[in-house]
Amino acid sequence: MANQPDSWNTLSTVAFVGSYLPRRCGIATFTADLADGITSVTPKVQTRSVALNDRPEGYRYPSRVWFEINRNRLGEYRLAADFLNMSNVDVCCLQHEFGLFGGFAGLHIVELVRRLRMPVVATLHTVLQEPDDYQLEAMRQLALSCDRLVVLAERAYEFLSSVYGIANEKIALIPHGIPDVPFVDPSYHKDQFGVEGKKVILTFGLLGPSKGIENMIDAMPKILMRHNDIIYLVLGATHPHVMAEQGEDYRLSLRRRAKELGVQDHIEFINKFVELDELTEYLGAADAYVTPYDNEAQIVSGTLAYALGAGKATVSTPYWYAEEMLADGRGKVVPFKDSDALAEAVIDLFDHETQRHAMRKRAYQFTRRMRWPEVAAQYLDLFAAVRQDRNRNPKPVVPTHRRSGATGGELTEIKLDHLCLMTDDVGVFQFAKATIPDRAHGYSVDDNARALIAVLMAQDHLDRARMDLDTLVSRYLSFLDHGFDDEVGRFRNFLGFDRRWSEQIGSQDTHGHALWGLGEAVARCQLRGHMALATNLFQRALPGSEKLESPHAQAFAVIGIHAYLRRFSGDSHARRIREQLANQLFECFRAHMRDDWPWISDKLSYASARLPHALLLSGRWLFNDRMIHMALHVLEWLSQVQRGPDGRFAPVGTDGWYLRGSEKARFNQRPMEAAATIDACLEAFRVTEDRKWLERAERSMNWFLGDNDLRVPLYDYVTGGCADELTPQGINQNQGAEATIAWLLSLLSFYDQTQGGETAEASARWVEEKTSFDGSRPVRKGPRKLSSTSTKPDNNTETPSGSEVGTR
Repeated sequence: MANQPDSWNTLSTVAFVGSYLPRRCGIATFTADLADGITSVTPKVQTRSVALNDRPEGYRYPSRVWFEINRNRLGEYRLAADFLNMSNVDVCCLQHEFGLFGGFAGLHIVELVRRLRMPVVATLHTVLQEPDDYQLEAMRQLALSCDRLVVLAERAYEFLSSVYGIANEKIALIPHGIPDVPFVDPSYHKDQFGVEGKKVILTFGLLGPSKGIENMIDAMPKILMRHNDIIYLVLGATHPHVMAEQGEDYRLSLRRRAKELGVQDHIEFINKFVELDELTEYLGAADAYVTPYDNEAQIVSGTLAYALGAGKATVSTPYWYAEEMLADGRGKVVPFKDSDALAEAVIDLFDHETQRHAMRKRAYQFTRRMRWPEVAAQYLDLFAAVRQDRNRNPKPVVPTHRRSGATGGELTEIKLDHLCLMTDDVGVFQFAKATIPDRAHGYSVDDNARALIAVLMAQDHLDRARMDLDTLVSRYLSFLDHGFDDEVGRFRNFLGFDRRWSEQIGSQDTHGHALWGLGEAVARCQLRGHMALATNLFQRALPGSEKLESPHAQAFAVIGIHAYLRRFSGDSHARRIREQLANQLFECFRAHMRDDWPWISDKLSYASARLPHALLLSGRWLFNDRMIHMALHVLEWLSQVQRGPDGRFAPVGTDGWYLRGSEKARFNQRPMEAAATIDACLEAFRVTEDRKWLERAERSMNWFLGDNDLRVPLYDYVTGGCADELTPQGINQNQGAEATIAWLLSLLSFYDQTQGGETAEASARWVEEKTSFDGSRPVRKGPRKLSSTSTKPDNNTETPSGSEVGTR
């Protein structure tokens, strides 16, 4: 298509679940045709298929088929769901018919759909007006698990609403697709089949007792009395399931019937499953098409759709789909099992050639909207819409998987296994492919700085004799030392696996991260050699922080300086820079924040809570009440922004962030946001003693453990790693350094808070000497709780002053 909708650009891979060619099945043909249609409309979208096998050996599938399921093995449905969840599929399109899947009424497929993390659109090839209990339950369960149900006829739409109680907004009507064939004179193709000069009636499709062919055979004597140049072609192999149970009994019974009636010379049985090109030629040669089915409960017929799409004059029994498609003079409808009515309708067609050709044209024009490219475009529109809907309204995992976490139970065990796996003799790798380190992207100062903090925090809570934490500290410190360029006074960031730096100077954020890591190292290192290197490197890098202009970088640096001052509280140079950066950050907020948008810019992006965290630390240790009030005001606003509809923690996603005046991006949610929020809320709790901040920290912690929009844990209890992000389709299976370290920092912050680690120790000392503020100068008092009557900052503030309280 020349002008494709922009919404299609959100789609890269669509997976179909159903039968697939070369299996002889109408749904297999439909699936292949729809996939081909999508590829023809937009080659950028890959189409893949999960195929249901009805025999143990399966079939020789084309490369489009990714995965096979034995229809009777429930475990294979679960494996297929896992496979699709790990295959970066954007939308799954299920082709549903009760008998296609295992279990009562095909209930096995519900197990697969329920486990899928991407949106699911189900095309319903059978919708029953009077389902049995199992069929009713299967359809209702499917409706609960799918994002949309596609029906191929108006009658099916009515049934879903009135019989199954499914909301109209969950149902989409998209017609059955047809090949785009020209409107031709039947005489053009007749010589190919040796029927030139004859009037040709055609019925095609897989043969079985429900097709009603015997009724058409019974009509042939009467038809031939009027038009003795007619030949009736019955095209199609016997249905595989009929063949397995009855062999060719039905076909042979039809042959016997034709012979008994003396019409065998005017009926040809073509026992083969034809490909589309050959089928198109047979359709082209037909003057009339007949579907004499003997049951009304057929909601769709691909053969009828194809015949009308080829412009055939059609006679049919009144099954549901035929009544709808042949309305308004597009065909003739006769009663079930009435061979006389069949004969009269066929005779009338051939008696009135002008009316027959008018009927053909009406059918052909009506079906132009049903050509596969047009149908494929409607599916693509629907796929893009459900993907957008899923972004806004994510699908929870049912049942919820929960482990004891930060609230009301024992803290999760500290597990450094994955961090150790991600670390080699150089440092920690940036990325992983699933749980395997990805060497292609090398290392970064950012990640090694954060890894250094995590290991140093862990040493207070783990058996150092059992784990060689000192070696990890050495590697991360060594990496930071190697990353610092004394000539420019800044850190590089990215080091390739070939041990070559990819840049001369890193970002300001990288410098801030490095100072944060080194500051914690100075405060926490237990080996003198480690502390000496960390102190020396921190002091060499500290002057570079004075030139930081990025508020995020300033916040990282402030947090690091505070950590450094826990050990060397008398370092005047560090204290002056800490005050300078804190004031710059404070003034940045004052200059930009508005009543409805208390932020430093019109865009809320990454690690947002680190900024109020830095202000809280600075306000606390500089005795600046207004700085604390501003930080609490901003953090309160962030807490509301990061709150999902059901009260769960829902950080701003990286897929668009949050622009002022726009809707916040729901996904992709990153672990660093939870980690930053936890540290900021724990600091707010220490400052105010208000338990709401502790509860918010716990809420953020539980986001890792499954208390999130999708009810799926990001933390992997087996590996000790953490998924990179929460997407609309579930978790990103990669367990990179940033995510894993964010989890560890979050967990360890709670260990420090609850078990007397570094932060809790400093906090306890501060409580003994803490001050309250009267709005002018700090006055020493006993313990107090910071007033929360006004959290909006005052624009008239004094220059902060005070002295460091609490040293290591």
